[in-house]
Amino acid sequence: MIQENLAKVQQTIHEACALANRSSDEVTLVAVTKTVDAKVTESLIRLGQLNCAENRVDKFLAKKAQLQAYPEVVWHFIGNLQRRKVKDVINEIDYFHALDSLRLADEIQKRAKKVIKCFVEVNVSGEESKQGIHPDEVESFIRSLAEHTQIQVVGLMTMAPFESTEQEQREIFKKLHLIQRKIANLHLTNAPCLDLSMGMSNDYPVAIGEGATFVRVGTALFR
Repeated sequence: MIQENLAKVQQTIHEACALANRSSDEVTLVAVTKTVDAKVTESLIRLGQLNCAENRVDKFLAKKAQLQAYPEVVWHFIGNLQRRKVKDVINEIDYFHALDSLRLADEIQKRAKKVIKCFVEVNVSGEESKQGIHPDEVESFIRSLAEHTQIQVVGLMTMAPFESTEQEQREIFKKLHLIQRKIANLHLTNAPCLDLSMGMSNDYPVAIGEGATFVRVGTALFR
């Protein structure tokens, strides 16, 4: 079942890239393994799916410990991270997808023993329930991170509202892409900002059409 689902998702990525005149090599599939146990995650890894994402610190640390036979796994943390838990998780991950405040950045800078690849979370949709930096404040926020030598802003991240139409999704993703290009063109040392983390199980083909380079897929892999 998982092998079948993984093949379907990979095929969908391939088709979405073809429609957008993009190479599928430009898109990294991040398997959101937060709802499945280490055994199921291991079966994905053994199929060659090495990018995995978690959003709960305790569950992630337990799972990573169970999977230490697979050091090649690239771990992504995609949830909101409480400052008090930064010290526990930050040196165990490769990518952090939810940098949304200077106070959190300060704590990462203090605790990180390596450079952490971070996506700045942007609240493009304006939903009150969503975390993230206001689109108009992204540049000033990223500039304020210039002294945070342990943080590399590799890109921007957003989520479209779950109930949104395809057109609404497209507009949100398009807007994030425009902001990303603007930041990339600043050529900031700490913020190459070449990547876009956007698109989940219900909208990742749309996100790919608008330039996503990382898609976070869970439900479509495990249903």
